[in-house]
Amino acid sequence: MGELQSALDALAAEDLSGLFGPPLLVRLKDLLQVQNRIAAEVTRTVRECEKAGAAEFDGLKTMPAWLRGHARLSPAAAGRLVRSGWALEHLPALAEAFAAGTITADQVNVVAPVADAGALAAAAAQEIDLGQVDEALTSVAATQPHLRLGEAVHRYLDALDPDGTEPDPTEGRRLTIAQHADGSITGRFDLDAVGGEKVQAALESIVQAARPKGDTRTRAQQQADALVQLADNALAQGDLPFLRRVKPHVIVTIDDEDLTDTTSTGPAAAQTGFGARISAARARWLACDGIISRMVMGPGGLPLDVGREQRIVPPHIRRAVERRDRHCVFAGCGAPTHWCDVHHLLEWINGGETSLENSALLCERHHTKVHHGFRVDRDDAAPPGSRWRTYRPDGTEILIHPRL
Repeated sequence: MGELQSALDALAAEDLSGLFGPPLLVRLKDLLQVQNRIAAEVTRTVRECEKAGAAEFDGLKTMPAWLRGHARLSPAAAGRLVRSGWALEHLPALAEAFAAGTITADQVNVVAPVADAGALAAAAAQEIDLGQVDEALTSVAATQPHLRLGEAVHRYLDALDPDGTEPDPTEGRRLTIAQHADGSITGRFDLDAVGGEKVQAALESIVQAARPKGDTRTRAQQQADALVQLADNALAQGDLPFLRRVKPHVIVTIDDEDLTDTTSTGPAAAQTGFGARISAARARWLACDGIISRMVMGPGGLPLDVGREQRIVPPHIRRAVERRDRHCVFAGCGAPTHWCDVHHLLEWINGGETSLENSALLCERHHTKVHHGFRVDRDDAAPPGSRWRTYRPDGTEILIHPRL
C-alpha cells in the first residue's frame, strides 16, 4: 500500500502542461485502467468486510452504514459497492476482467442483478449454465457500449421468468434526495406505471388549478411548484404520521434579533430542521403562518434543565438538543434528528438529570450500542464538528478523521 501511495504521489507531481493530445490520451487510458483495478480491490475488500462483520468493530451494523459514515459515500454508492461485491463472488469471469481493469465499476453494477438471490435461484431451477452467462456478459461489457450491456442484462432477466407472476410494484420504486451547500435539493425517483400515474395525476390537478393569466413558468417549474404545494397541503391537514411524538412540520431556528429586524434580509441567518440555511427575510415570511417558540440557550426564559423529576425529555429540551447536535452523534452515523432518541449521558437511574448538558442525540441502533458497552462523550474544548467522541467497549476511540 505504501508503494501505491508513492506511485500516486509521483503521478500527481508530473507536469502535464507541456503535453498535447495523444500523450495525454494515452496517460488517461492507463489511469482509467488503474482506476478500474483499484475499484476492483475496493469491492473485493468491502465484500470480505461484509462477510467478516467488520463494521461491528466500529459499532455499525452493516458495511453500507460504515461506508456512508467513514468513507462519506452516498447511500446509493454504498449500496452499489456492497451489491457488486456479492455479485462478483458468483461471476468469476466478470471479477477477473474487473481485476484486470478492462471493465468499470459501473458495468459491474449493471450486471449485479444477474447474481442476486432471486435470479440465481431461477437460473438453478432452469439448469441454466451461469458460467456461460457470465462469459457472455463479460464479453459484452468489454467490447460494447454501456447501453448495450444494460439491454443484454435485461433480456436475460426477462427470459428467466417470462410467464411469472406480476412483480410487486413497490420493489422497483426509488426516491433519492441530495441536499446542496446552499440548502437547495435535487432528487431522482423511479416509479412503476401505476405509482407514476398517481403522482402525475396529483401534480397535474394542482398544475391545472393554478394557471394564472400571463404565467411564464416552464412546464418543469409548474410541476416543481405543484410538488411543493402538495407537501404544503399534506402538512397543513395534519394527517401525516408523527415523528418522535411530534407532528411533522417545517422547523426554522433564528436569533430573535434577526427575526425582529425587518430592515435587513439577513442572508443565511436562519437554519431549517434539515440543515438548510435561509435568509432572515424568508424565515420571517414562514413565521407569518407559523407558531413561534422561544428557546433560550442558558439562564432565563424557557428552562433547559428540568431536573430529575422528569425522565422523558420534554419537547423544549429535545428541540435544543436537535439544534445543537443536528444528527446522531455516534461516529460515522448521520441519521437525521427524527430517527433519533435523546440519550442521557449519565443515566437517569444513576442520578443523571434531564438537561441539555446531559443529553446526546442517538439513533435507535446506536442508543442501543451505548447501553451495551460503547460510549459517547462530549468534548467542548474541541472545534465545532468534532466535539463528540465515540469509544468502543475496549476503550479505543473510533476515529473517522485524524485528530488535529
